[in-house]
Amino acid sequence: MPNLHRRSILRLASFALIAALTLPMAARGDEQIGHAQAVVAKSGMVVAQEATAARIGADILQKGGNAVDAAVAIGFALAVTYPRAGNLGGGGFMLIHQASGNDTAIDYRETAPVAITDKSFLDAQGNADPQKSRDSALAIGVPGTVEGLAFAARQFGSGRFELADLIAPALKLARDGMPVTDDIAGISPNELARLKRWPSSAKIFLKPDGTPLTPGDRLVQSDLADTLEAIAKDGPRAFSDGPIADKIAAAVQAAGGVMTTEDLKSYTAFERKPVRGTYRGYDIVSMPPPSSGGVELIEMLNILEGYDLAHEDDPHALHLMVEAMKRAYADRALFLGDPDKVKAPVEKLISKDYAATWRATIDPEHATPASAIRAGGTVQSEGRNTTHFSVVDSFGNAVSNTYTLNFSYGVGLVAEGTGILLNNELDDFAVKPDAPNAYGLIGYEANAPGPGKRPLSSMTPTIVLKDGKPFLITGSPGGSRIITTVLQVVVDVIDRGMDIASAVSAPRLHNQWLPDQVFVEPGVSPDVIAALQARGDEVVPTRPFTSANSIVITPEGFVGAADPRSHGALAVGY
Repeated sequence: MPNLHRRSILRLASFALIAALTLPMAARGDEQIGHAQAVVAKSGMVVAQEATAARIGADILQKGGNAVDAAVAIGFALAVTYPRAGNLGGGGFMLIHQASGNDTAIDYRETAPVAITDKSFLDAQGNADPQKSRDSALAIGVPGTVEGLAFAARQFGSGRFELADLIAPALKLARDGMPVTDDIAGISPNELARLKRWPSSAKIFLKPDGTPLTPGDRLVQSDLADTLEAIAKDGPRAFSDGPIADKIAAAVQAAGGVMTTEDLKSYTAFERKPVRGTYRGYDIVSMPPPSSGGVELIEMLNILEGYDLAHEDDPHALHLMVEAMKRAYADRALFLGDPDKVKAPVEKLISKDYAATWRATIDPEHATPASAIRAGGTVQSEGRNTTHFSVVDSFGNAVSNTYTLNFSYGVGLVAEGTGILLNNELDDFAVKPDAPNAYGLIGYEANAPGPGKRPLSSMTPTIVLKDGKPFLITGSPGGSRIITTVLQVVVDVIDRGMDIASAVSAPRLHNQWLPDQVFVEPGVSPDVIAALQARGDEVVPTRPFTSANSIVITPEGFVGAADPRSHGALAVGY
């Protein structure tokens, strides 16, 4: 790649990520990171981003449900209680470990409508048009959440509950209303503008004068209650084929999008085989493409396994971690996409031998410039406003689930008469080679837009096993930072021996190859920053905005920790 061209890409990616950092983040108010409170329980544990939904999940466990039953109830509840990311109008991934020892992954990622092409998000000059891919109805992917949650309940639930039973708590909250939380009341100017654009959204989430709801107000979502009631009565087809689908398609088309009722009717969620790796005697089970998360996580862990991180000082260990991040993100850009449309060399990327070739290129005393990292190494030729929850039950099952609308409140559009907020997930495509998305991520042909394609994601729901049993259940929101967040939780627990509350609370850093910068949260010590700079890294302080709600299983029981970076998260067990 010519140097001038690469400098241009670096500059664009940097601008894109810095712009993303001005969007709403999970952290509110004081930027300093608090310390998570560990919660211990013997029979079951839920850690979720919103307290009411977490309690609903724990209640399902107490009634004899399994982890999947609880996860489905949480997923529907968050659509009511945490509308910035909980959703019926988005999509995501559910990773399941069954007590039988079977591991599986449910892909309910959004798909592009059939009318989307590789030119859909370009302007008249053929350049990437961020307005089209982020702020317009063209950016709305066909939602997968309802089908995905219903599929999980049908295939892996305990059988003790009908789908209607798992939807009932969410339905009651939507119908009766709920007190406005700090999270809903504290919307940012960007979020406010996004909701104000659409009268169908403003009448639900804003006051008549266009100002945000305040604590003490009551959020009633009658149309959403009707939608949930229809799904409870008739199953997921009530969402995808009938009056609800008609209203969604009509709303998208009226706003300038191209989704049709046929797009909604033809959507399917299905199982995929998880990606698996090993790390210091533990089994790493994570999400395969169209998530890049599992592949990158295992690739980075494989590189780091060649070092004694437990006995390295912090500056050196973090330097090695940054170098591993750079190389894995370079591979992400070149190789990964929708596995049903693109054949990626996944087995090669997650192999120990491949990691060894990358490790050999790492200078322990000097940062490798992004321009010197050839994407692909020796191989021949994703939103921040996502939400993650972790669940374990007394039977030996575990669920790690991450789902999203991409931006906070998605594109901001509620489909009139449904109460459903719609996503802007198609910005996760590489709308043009080398054009960074809202999180500064670069992509190439493997992740180009196309009819029916699933855009590449960074979501990384992960379950770590020890001797075949769940040990650590983790994941996070955070856009491009999701994967490095999960990496650091795993390393902090396994290599550094941290308890889960400390691992979840520890300040984190992030590098994604392009832009060629190391982003550090508050609390990363000045000595570490100085050491990274001395090695040649450009270090950029940022606010915290991931939320790694996690569970560790110990001889004393299930230990849950809700990430202190954002308001409202809760670990609850029994």
